[in-house]
Amino acid sequence: MWIFLPKSFISVVQKPGDTDVLTVRARIKGDIESVFPQARVEANQGTDYKYRARVPREAVAQVLHDQVMNLDWSNFKGTVKAKKRHDAYMNVWSAMYAVQDR
Repeated sequence: MWIFLPKSFISVVQKPGDTDVLTVRARIKGDIESVFPQARVEANQGTDYKYRARVPREAVAQVLHDQVMNLDWSNFKGTVKAKKRHDAYMNVWSAMYAVQDR
């Protein structure tokens, strides 16, 4: 699952054999910690996502719940202040716009 937040982009997956723990991955240093401050993040050079942490499934669910309950913007793109991140998010937005049914 890809999760785009104003200050964080994370990918959440379940690795084989894990049931109560999810692997949270990020490409940008600090993105995992901004969402899961207690997470123990490891950096790996030879993987598609450089940063990873194992987070209890319930903690991931609670964070997603809190994000939804605290959502107060009418335009997500306007909440993304960092130019590099905003530009990357716009590339994703554009790619998905291109596949939208017309």
